[in-house]
Amino acid sequence: MAKPHVPPPGENNQPINLRDALEERYLAYALSTIMGRALPDARDGLKPVHRRILYGMHILRLDPGAPFKKCAKIVGDVMGSFHPHGDQAIYDALVRLAQDFASRYPLVDGQGNFGNIDGDGAAAYRYTEARMTDVARALLEGIDEDAIDFRENYSGDQKEPVVLPSAFPNLLANGSQGIAVGMATSIPPHNVAELCDAALYLIANPKADAAQLITFVPGPDFPTGGVIVDSRETIAETYRTGRGSFRIRARWAKEEGARGVWNVVVTEIPYGVQKSRLIEKLAELVNEKKLPLLADVRDESAEDVRIVLEPRARNVDPSVMMESLFRMSELETRFAMNMNVLVDGVVPRVLSLPEALRQWLDHRRNVLVRRAQFRLGEIERRLEVLAGMLIAFLNLDEVIRIIREEEEPKDVLKAQFALTENQANYILDTRLRALRRLEEMKLRDEHAELTKEKADLEDLVGGEARQWKTITAQIREIKKKWGPLTAIGKRRTSFEAPPASAENFDLADVLVEREPVTIVVSHKGWIRALKGQVADLSNVQFKGDDSLRLSFFAETTSKILVLSTDGKVFTLEASKLPGGRGAGEPMRLLADIGDNEDVAAVFVYRPGLKMIVATTDGRGFLAAQDDMVGNTRKGKMLLGVDGAAKARFVVPAEGDHVAVIGENRKLLCFPLSELPEMTRGKGVRLQRYKDGGLSDLRTFALSEGLSWIDPAGRVFNVAADALTEWIGHRADAGRLPPKGFPKANKFS
Repeated sequence: MAKPHVPPPGENNQPINLRDALEERYLAYALSTIMGRALPDARDGLKPVHRRILYGMHILRLDPGAPFKKCAKIVGDVMGSFHPHGDQAIYDALVRLAQDFASRYPLVDGQGNFGNIDGDGAAAYRYTEARMTDVARALLEGIDEDAIDFRENYSGDQKEPVVLPSAFPNLLANGSQGIAVGMATSIPPHNVAELCDAALYLIANPKADAAQLITFVPGPDFPTGGVIVDSRETIAETYRTGRGSFRIRARWAKEEGARGVWNVVVTEIPYGVQKSRLIEKLAELVNEKKLPLLADVRDESAEDVRIVLEPRARNVDPSVMMESLFRMSELETRFAMNMNVLVDGVVPRVLSLPEALRQWLDHRRNVLVRRAQFRLGEIERRLEVLAGMLIAFLNLDEVIRIIREEEEPKDVLKAQFALTENQANYILDTRLRALRRLEEMKLRDEHAELTKEKADLEDLVGGEARQWKTITAQIREIKKKWGPLTAIGKRRTSFEAPPASAENFDLADVLVEREPVTIVVSHKGWIRALKGQVADLSNVQFKGDDSLRLSFFAETTSKILVLSTDGKVFTLEASKLPGGRGAGEPMRLLADIGDNEDVAAVFVYRPGLKMIVATTDGRGFLAAQDDMVGNTRKGKMLLGVDGAAKARFVVPAEGDHVAVIGENRKLLCFPLSELPEMTRGKGVRLQRYKDGGLSDLRTFALSEGLSWIDPAGRVFNVAADALTEWIGHRADAGRLPPKGFPKANKFS
């Protein structure tokens, strides 16, 4: 047995609980990751590494019109002064800011190889050069005018900005992605002109909600274009909650060739998809024969994306072929949105669209006031020295005499003319040539202009309405500079409603020729599909003592749903069922039905149809057939069963009332609206029994009355006015059925 570790003597060792130590250290790590690495600030939309890169370039004076500098110089300065992490991590962040296919509005103007949409990486930083773009310059506008707070860098020898002034709505315009500890962020890029319109509306209507703002911001605007196929309601809900996803498809067009030959040309691919990987995947699917409608794929891209898709045959519908490709490849992707940001740079929180815009607007107002106050301070100091100079001009001879003759001219000037320290110093530092009459006139004009500017700034600082008016003018300038009339400002991503066929699209419907069939099910669970609609099944043969259980008409493209007694639903393809020459196959071979379970019901899938499902102990609910369809042999759990109970009943929910009869021969009718609709579960009690369970159920329209068929095949009907004593509420006990009801307690 290992001996416990004994600490060396003489050291100040204190025992500490391991759990407490781990929690404390992991919390510190989590906070560091959240605050200092992964989540962007809601005000400028930047993570610390991006902010430090831009500030480092600002110090190097890499403005849009300045000469380029090596990225190695930028990375080295940023790493040495502000960001003590790996040089490659800093360079990767810089490269992404320069890629026009990754950033909607690039913040870095790169010269050299900065990678491409195929997924190729950038050249080493000793080969590439960079400078800031106009967008980055807008983010830094006013940084030297006390617009924001600074803090010490990691070594304490320099200052770095806490947040940038951000005269550009960068958080939503460029988006952001990151994974922290216990949380993540994913914000898509947007069109800046639309954001400006939404911001202007929010200024005029501070209580505007997401539903109103999507009039101006209909959705993301990705740098790689593409088509968003989501409903307006879905997009509105995503912006309201700050969480959701956007479905993006590639942009394609049919290109006609000679003699009826045609190809599909893809010109835009979804955001974040590497073109080379996409083409490799498509080629792989073609080779594996998983895309039966596609014959070949070619990459003819140069500057722009051009992917040529060649169909297997001329008579293939291009929209059907593309629908199959959207299902099987990254020609369609989903961009998850989780607007988790640092509110006021401190608190991580998921924001809605109005809240995110409000964070930027409030920050702009704060920057505006601080810059105005900074300018006021400069004006105050300038007015002070101007007043001193005007006094000097009025007493020019005496001032010259004091400077020439006195040993301490500054003290004498201060005493004789009641000057301040700054005024006396300025007079003494003034050159003799400046003491001309012309200079005096310039000083008086400057004094008048500064006095007027001071009054204007004081009005700005003291009036909220004036501040918002100024911000409105600034936002209009942003929209004009990067608006839809500019090359970079034009919207790239368009919107389309999802095709009606897309919701229930199945490749089998395309590949399988649609023909009528008759599905035949035996009592022992064997199934087969007879060609055509066969009404007379008297000549159909079964194995041994097996016999016909049920039959129904379908098509080769139909899906057949099978409910087992354990409450699972299995999906079978009608086209894959055995033909009618033999006895068929046991359904146990086609689906993983439990050894101790039986088939409770078999029916054809009808999109949009709802069914009542129930167990033998009288519990059930309303379920949509769309929720029953599955893609695996294991099936989908639908109806939970307890103890000896079994799933048994599946009836179409047609009409407005439900009729149930128990094994105790009690009949109850209640409104269909009292049944809850569920996707899965145990359901609710349909009828109350002292003993026994549910014998049968059906739905009917009360206005048409309740009908049943007796063993002799006769149809009985009880009118609505005669059903009064049996109509109650769900979970009632019911009463003995009307005279003539079958003794088997079945409706048919």
